[in-house]
Amino acid sequence: MFSWTSLLFVLCSSLTPVFCCDWLTQYAHLSRTSLKHIRLMGGQLTDQESPVPFPEKLYSRIRNETVESQLVFIRDSLELISDLYHHDNLSSATWDSVETEHFLTVIDRQIDGLNTCVSTNSTTDSRLRKYYRRLETCTVYRTGGSTASWELIRKETKLHLERLYLLVAQTLLHETHTY
Repeated sequence: MFSWTSLLFVLCSSLTPVFCCDWLTQYAHLSRTSLKHIRLMGGQLTDQESPVPFPEKLYSRIRNETVESQLVFIRDSLELISDLYHHDNLSSATWDSVETEHFLTVIDRQIDGLNTCVSTNSTTDSRLRKYYRRLETCTVYRTGGSTASWELIRKETKLHLERLYLLVAQTLLHETHTY
């Protein structure tokens, strides 16, 4: 006997993760919300240059990967961003605590949403983790968690959130033109 559940299963297994992931339709709203909170949680973003270069090559490479790989990259990036803010030495950050909490809540919602789209066992390239580890080491750890180091983390976070937003937009655009 034919069942709608069977049909849905067949379609989802044959189509790309983008079409089977209803959550991605909410990504734009949540992404804009996280960017709003990152701006509101502190003052003007620092002009200081990061001691760790932005991982432009990682973003360039991932654009040419499968949709599932891109979604894993986005999810893992958000997890690593979240990890930066769950640090023991956050006390010198002069951020609005309510905005910071809202920011982290939205990031967690994005991670949870992406986990519905890809396997939680899948992980991205280890170079992404190394980048975030170097960023944390060269800013927060080397300065003892100074206010300036946290502002630099906030600035870098904003850059990553903007690039992740563009990556999702490109993925959705590419997939709608493919089918």
